[in-house]
Amino acid sequence: MGRKPELAGALALGALCAALLGGVTAWAAAETKPASFTKAQAEHGAQVYLAACQGCHGADLGGGPGGPPLAAAAFRARWRQQDAGALYAFIREKMPPNAGHSLPDADYADVTAHVLEANGIKPGGAPLPADPAALAGMSLAAAFPAESADAAPTAPAAIPPDATALAAAKRRAERLKAIRPVTDEMLRRPDDGEWINWRRTYDQQGFSRLAQVNRETVAGLQLAWSWELAPGHNEITPLVHDGILFAASAGRLEALDAASGDLLWRYDHPGAGAVLRNLSIYGDLVYMAVNTDVVALDVHDGHQVWSTRVADPATGVYFTAGGVAAKGKIFQGMSTCSAPYPGGCFIVALDARTGKEAWRFNTLAQPGQPGGDSWNGAPLDRRLGGSVWITGAYDPDLDLLFFGVAQTYRTATLLQNLTGKPGSTDGLYTNSTLAIRPDTGELAWHYQHFARDVWDLDWAFERTLATLTIDGKKRRTVTTGGKLTIFDTLDAKTGRYLFSYDAGLQDLVARIDPKTGAKTVAAKFKPEANVSKQICPSALGGRNWQASAYNPDSGVLFVPMNETCMDFRWIPGGAFDIDAAMHARPGSDGLIGRVQAIDLATHKTLWVRRERAVHASAILATAGGLIFEGDRDRWFRASDDRTGKVLWRTRLNGSVSSFPITFAVDGVQYVAVTAGGGGPLDAWLAGLTPELRTPPSGTTLWVFRLPAPGLETAR
Repeated sequence: MGRKPELAGALALGALCAALLGGVTAWAAAETKPASFTKAQAEHGAQVYLAACQGCHGADLGGGPGGPPLAAAAFRARWRQQDAGALYAFIREKMPPNAGHSLPDADYADVTAHVLEANGIKPGGAPLPADPAALAGMSLAAAFPAESADAAPTAPAAIPPDATALAAAKRRAERLKAIRPVTDEMLRRPDDGEWINWRRTYDQQGFSRLAQVNRETVAGLQLAWSWELAPGHNEITPLVHDGILFAASAGRLEALDAASGDLLWRYDHPGAGAVLRNLSIYGDLVYMAVNTDVVALDVHDGHQVWSTRVADPATGVYFTAGGVAAKGKIFQGMSTCSAPYPGGCFIVALDARTGKEAWRFNTLAQPGQPGGDSWNGAPLDRRLGGSVWITGAYDPDLDLLFFGVAQTYRTATLLQNLTGKPGSTDGLYTNSTLAIRPDTGELAWHYQHFARDVWDLDWAFERTLATLTIDGKKRRTVTTGGKLTIFDTLDAKTGRYLFSYDAGLQDLVARIDPKTGAKTVAAKFKPEANVSKQICPSALGGRNWQASAYNPDSGVLFVPMNETCMDFRWIPGGAFDIDAAMHARPGSDGLIGRVQAIDLATHKTLWVRRERAVHASAILATAGGLIFEGDRDRWFRASDDRTGKVLWRTRLNGSVSSFPITFAVDGVQYVAVTAGGGGPLDAWLAGLTPELRTPPSGTTLWVFRLPAPGLETAR
């Protein structure tokens, strides 16, 4: 079971220091084995301590202006009844003040080792693990000698909460108790004020019916509150249900009052997580993926109900997307299945109540199975990739899940037949839309958008479900675009190809078959060993994970893009077989970022807005006639969805590399977005605009609203 949540906000510096001196009594002491660490750990920990801790506790751990001594009898007396796990966990979660989890876990373990050595514990041959569970039971009492009681000053008496504090605690408890279980019907048709799916609704349209903030009122939008999340990569989508906002970063999930920003509870999963783009909520549980674990937490207090590990993290795979919840299950796709993970990635279904695995679907076709002969005769151990970077869409009427699959990580497999065995080079199911039956994991149909992708131009992003009129008939469709900024629209029931739209940023594909959608690559771009060829767009794509938004009233798709190209080179025998040096488009006017409005009925562009900065965020569309999005230059904007004209903007603390949402509490509409931290896309594209610099960290959730009588303007 996980640790109980904290029901208070951030502590003051003095309280932090007092707590460090006094220990953490919530951890039970267990004297089963002595704490152990290596000399190398302690030496590195000393360096980390000087960089991050000496300002408060002094260079020699003797105490300073902001913190008590960490190498003194009083410290040992207070901590000798705890175990090493308690000390490590406290340092990791609380230090430096207001910046817990800001260092790698290994650094926190090394600082703990340095503190232990400074208090007389001798190094040994076994390293101190960076995991509270592994440290539990490593006794400090066996190392810290019993000292005179005079050495340990009496702890100050706890200050009892006054009436105001008790009333606030009661209100918070009542708010949490009142959270309703999330049902299948709620997920299918969310209340307008709720945001309980990744893109608000199962269909991944990223559209909200809220219109209090609209073209006429948006100029008055102002900051309601903000909250600093755990430092880590951005790309975060909060969820909002019954006035409670859930946000995750770096393995930490927090529940906040959506109107005030007050912390209600917090959960930290062992081991900081990688990029995580979304959460899911179902019943009384909220679900978070951390590395290769999926963890389920009680929405009322944040305690862990179950945790399931679906793959060995040592293999290098990890989740970048949360799950989609439906029909009693959580459906998750795995990513980064490169060497040494042969056979490719997978989609897994977990029982929502227990975490037990129900089924698993391999995203790369296996030998002897349908599509298994599409890998150029290659054996299973040479089939790598098929990442699922983005969570799936779901259509309850068709009872189908729609997942996108990325490219291969071993291009030579599709370029060179090393076995002599027959087989096509399509490489199924790379760059495909998979329609999967949620009860069984059976593949209902698949459509491969771009076969034999050896240029790292995957087609793995959101699948937007809509109802379009085609040939005079209404049809349920699924539309998705890959890095090439070509968008394919399919019949959602059958997978039949309907039409394509090319946004005009690519030159690799010379022809699209009007009946099948098959793409023909220009002959001049055929890979040749060690020969560089300029191709547009780059391997980071004309578009990437930043999701588009679709307004079902107007039929317009709003797409975030970046204008890039690459010098592509196939390197036989290389680790990933290719080199793709990115640069701006030839003859570029210096404008890299781009938002494009596409009418799906006419297959035409309505407008384009371009800017210097790399476009960093997904797009949110609303019934107020607005789209919200942001860029790497820290601007968060609202624009008129008819023209692209910017009507409001504000500058945030960092790159707006995330998914904006909107929700309502007590009749008031809010708009929320996270900024800071950045991610691989920000880092790799930064060189295109070297004059635009952003802070390296500081992942912050920003929430905006219109002013109201008596509402103090946030500063």
